[in-house]
Amino acid sequence: MPPSATELAHAMAGAFNAGDMERVIALAGQAGDATDEGIQLLLGLAQQATGRYGQAATTFHHLAHRRPDASAYWNNLGVACRLSGDLSGAEQALAKAISLAPDDADVRYNLGLLYIQQRRWPLAREALLDAVDRAPQVIEARLQAAYACYVCGDNTCQEAMLDGAGDWPGQPGEQALVLSTMLSAQGDLEAALRTLARAQLPGEAAGDSLPLRITAQRVLLHERNNQLEPARRELAQLPLDALDRLPPDAHQARADVWRAHAALAMRGGAYGDAAALYRRALALADDDDTRVSAAFALASACDRLGRHAEAWQALETAHAGQVEIARNVLPELLAPGSQPLQMAEVDRAAHARWQPLPGPDSRHSPVFVVGFPRSGTTLLEQMLDAHPDFRSMDERAFIHELTERMEQVGQHYPADLANLTGAETDQLRAAYFRMVDRVLPDRGQLRLIDKNPLNMLCLPMIMRLFPQARIILCLRHPCDVLLSCSMQPFRSPAFMVLCSSLERLARGYVQAFEQWYRQVEVFAPRVLEWRYESVVGDLDRHLAQLAAFLEIDNAAPMARFAEHARNKRFISTPSYAQVTQGIHPRAINRWQGYRAQFEPVLPLLAPMIDRLGYRL
Repeated sequence: MPPSATELAHAMAGAFNAGDMERVIALAGQAGDATDEGIQLLLGLAQQATGRYGQAATTFHHLAHRRPDASAYWNNLGVACRLSGDLSGAEQALAKAISLAPDDADVRYNLGLLYIQQRRWPLAREALLDAVDRAPQVIEARLQAAYACYVCGDNTCQEAMLDGAGDWPGQPGEQALVLSTMLSAQGDLEAALRTLARAQLPGEAAGDSLPLRITAQRVLLHERNNQLEPARRELAQLPLDALDRLPPDAHQARADVWRAHAALAMRGGAYGDAAALYRRALALADDDDTRVSAAFALASACDRLGRHAEAWQALETAHAGQVEIARNVLPELLAPGSQPLQMAEVDRAAHARWQPLPGPDSRHSPVFVVGFPRSGTTLLEQMLDAHPDFRSMDERAFIHELTERMEQVGQHYPADLANLTGAETDQLRAAYFRMVDRVLPDRGQLRLIDKNPLNMLCLPMIMRLFPQARIILCLRHPCDVLLSCSMQPFRSPAFMVLCSSLERLARGYVQAFEQWYRQVEVFAPRVLEWRYESVVGDLDRHLAQLAAFLEIDNAAPMARFAEHARNKRFISTPSYAQVTQGIHPRAINRWQGYRAQFEPVLPLLAPMIDRLGYRL
């Protein structure tokens, strides 16, 4: 006699718990027309576990319509649809599951994975943060939420999601690569390397490319942290002929290994070799991220070789890829006339309504280093950080985050700065220093250096909280600044859009400085202009001026900034390698090699070039 539904379900459960999914499916075949709910559930789970996603979707579809009030079945259907490629069906099923169980973290996690697959990054970030909020102990949800934040440029939430990640259990190889990238981006090289060391690798031959990719990642992590000897030791384990043994479709592994070899070729001055390797990586790039990374690196190699036309062509490829990335994060920024830079200012009449409030003196206020990106801010930061009286926290957006905090509690920035009480400004300063202390827990009484170029757009907040602060404005020839910005793979989606064309970037530059000068007229801050070209020409004199401005006695330690930078654990900005090499003039008038590309925007830039004291 055929087994009863109860007996069959019991046998299937035993096979399922033993991991024998094929037997589960075979036993389900004995059910005939039986529609036992338990049998159908085990069948669907086994079909999904064995990669029969379309069949699993059909099974869960029957279950969900049989029990439309069961959110778990809709959730299972959504997962099966997503894995089978039916993304529309997945979204409908998961929406139904959420309507039935709005607090179910698992459903929100699966919805976040769907949005990642659809590259709808803001929605993925929201869904995954919601999942973590409901189940903060689930590592998979934290990792995926961190990645969505990483893509969206939300560094604060990314760091919160990765709190303690260096001690997480080993992750599958692909996830370990992503996690190590994020940990490295926030300056935790040790945790990034531990993540790679613990990576779980598949045993079958198809996984042979993952060890190569992980080793290539270690090369790039060490190089990114100016640890060249460890990088070379890792690279020795990656002979290029090892790629010949890979399957023909192992594009990512080949690209990763070529990029690792190219990065150290660049450090060794072998720019031609690096360019050839980056070209090969670019030709095989399967996704926007790899394409963008290889194209920017190729542009840098070609620039060093003096092949300016080839460099610009590579930059056009890189920026086209970044536009596609940004389109999935902040599509509104691609609209005509949009403003990627967040600009808000206070006019004289509004400032006249500010009530005088007490604030710390200059020695108990941060020293703010501002200026348009790629104007020499990192160089100055390392000079100041080399002095024993100062401590830098690398580039942080804490002042900008305070403006967002005001908005979150219903206060409008900058208009409501006029209405803040002394207690409220104390609270904002305390919030600022809490963020600082998480980054620099051992700062003690050292004076803080807050280097963030675009704090130049946040002068109202700086002056409300730290009216006696010393501010250093870094200047460099605008065309050299714009060229350098164009050649950097910025992670911020807003900056991806800003740098997507030279005209857009030039307009943003001019608008930023026009606002700066209007706000300087309103607030009359204590500002020192620090001109890159003059510093290169006469470092000692300018260090003496800097010391006088900051009221310090001995400027000598700041002259040893290159040695100090070489010993630093991490420098987050694209200048991480340049600042270890000391002062050199080769970055001055570099833009002249690209004058043909700049000609259309020179009329737009000319008035600001003249105002800043430069010439065309």
